[in-house]
Amino acid sequence: MEYTALILFTLATSITPGPNNVMIMTSGANHGFRKSIPHLLGIDLGFPIMLIAIGLGAGQIFQQSPSIFIWLKIIGSLYLTYLAYKIATAPVQNFEAKKAKPMTFFQAVLFQWVNPKAWIMCIGAVVTYTVAEGSYFQQVLVIALLFFTFGSPCTVTWLWFGSSLKKVLSNPKYLRAFNLSMGLLLMASLLPVLRDLYASFSID
Repeated sequence: MEYTALILFTLATSITPGPNNVMIMTSGANHGFRKSIPHLLGIDLGFPIMLIAIGLGAGQIFQQSPSIFIWLKIIGSLYLTYLAYKIATAPVQNFEAKKAKPMTFFQAVLFQWVNPKAWIMCIGAVVTYTVAEGSYFQQVLVIALLFFTFGSPCTVTWLWFGSSLKKVLSNPKYLRAFNLSMGLLLMASLLPVLRDLYASFSID
């Protein structure tokens, strides 16, 4: 197993903008660092769990029926489009009210399964970095551990950045602009997935 290449892959995919990073930064800006910790842990633990599950079973299903993976991309993209709309158009008073709550730990864990980028990262890592020699099960666990080790600081960085903006965003006008920007960024993070879907359905 090429550990250096795998670590670079982990860092590159974990630090770049994507649904998880955009949403955890938005949570930090709207709810603060401490209240967003369950959301943070749900990402950092939920993704490695998903990677193990895909690596040990679900990946074979997608190899046998690629259309299932395509439909999962479509469903996930539609759901994330809905979330982007909700973030971009959320009334500012919703975030100021006491009833407004950040994503819970279990919600963040479950969110990984509708996140197209998470699926691509999991399948890409398992297919690319496992080798024929050695225990396949052990290799999948190592990949999951490396994502937890090197991916978690990336998620914390996005949360910290969002929470550091909280005072600035106490101004409703700025908060509204921030939420709109995050909604648009969330949509932009889907462009590679949408491009792949277009290629899948295009006819040569």
